[in-house]
Amino acid sequence: MKLYGTLTSPYVRKVRAFLHEKGIAHEFIIEAPGDAAGNVSRLNPLGKVPVLLRDDGEALFDSPVIIDYLDGLQGAPLMPPVGDARFHAQRWHALAQGICDAVVTRLMETRRRPELQDPAVIAKQEGKVAGALRFAEAHLGNGSTLAGERFGIADIALAVALEYIDLRHPHDWRSGHPALARWLTGVAEHPCLKKTRAPT
Repeated sequence: MKLYGTLTSPYVRKVRAFLHEKGIAHEFIIEAPGDAAGNVSRLNPLGKVPVLLRDDGEALFDSPVIIDYLDGLQGAPLMPPVGDARFHAQRWHALAQGICDAVVTRLMETRRRPELQDPAVIAKQEGKVAGALRFAEAHLGNGSTLAGERFGIADIALAVALEYIDLRHPHDWRSGHPALARWLTGVAEHPCLKKTRAPT
């Protein structure tokens, strides 16, 4: 099994952390969509990472789809199978995905030439991040895990999203969200997150 992606993509990191946590053997191949090797564009018609190439030659793309597939391969599931715990896990996953989407969109806008940047686009994406942080702070609960009794996809996804804010949209979000900051400090020491942290 091969995973194609970059070291800084939060979507790729989420899958890498999931693979590590599940103990699934794989080869990680560092490749961006525009790289000359062309594997990403060949395997994914959308030309995006991550891409998971199964041993039978079938390619899977989009991180939630890849994670859903991986969760059924071996070991205890990292997504609660049924009930409220599953709903809560999926909601945290969706919130984290939205944070990453907003940070990526903001980043792409800020990388345009200054005269071409649209401040309204930047402000809108920053507003989405701020709203997501407020939601997370208000819904954390008292446990060390976000959904269910064990570390799982909700924890991986949100931790990756928060650390991606620090990487690509650095600002002092912690002072306004102290419970969320404390939660991240604790969960960030989990081995699957330490092993996949993006280079700075």
